[in-house]
Amino acid sequence: MRHRRFLIPAALVLVVALGVGLYLFQPWRLLTVRETNDALLVPTAPVSGSSSQTTAPAVSASAPVETPREIAAGQWRSLEHATTGKASLVRLPGGGHSVQFAALNTSDGPDLYVYLSPHASTQPEKKFGEGFTSLGKLKGNRGDQVYEIPAGVDVSTIRSVVIWCQRFSAGFAVAPLEQA
Repeated sequence: MRHRRFLIPAALVLVVALGVGLYLFQPWRLLTVRETNDALLVPTAPVSGSSSQTTAPAVSASAPVETPREIAAGQWRSLEHATTGKASLVRLPGGGHSVQFAALNTSDGPDLYVYLSPHASTQPEKKFGEGFTSLGKLKGNRGDQVYEIPAGVDVSTIRSVVIWCQRFSAGFAVAPLEQA
């Protein structure tokens, strides 16, 4: 009888802890794929899995353009999760800007967001959670994606793009946006 008195509360605590753990960590997300296939604004060459950086030809951020033009780009660098693909900063004909991800391949996770960062991609991971501009939730963990940059954002201050897990304040990956 005495063991039963401790067994029931202990079982309840374990059930609650399991529920909270499943809610927070969502371990099934490691096995899920959310494919996104947005039409890219600027076509890209096939992307290799290397971590080398690429840059676009020099284009003035204020020069008028008639077609979308890549003005900065870089390959993803893995932080907490293996990530490959290319991120590009694109100037639109009307003067606006977007960020596009070509052939993104990363892990799925809870609460993933796309951040524009004023910090270089070589900075420590925790820096990417400071001074950022959020472009919203990550659309998917695989495929091509396009995110509009809100008017009023000074694109000359953007040095990298980050996939960030808000729930755990952790970076999945960062890509430099280096202008030539």
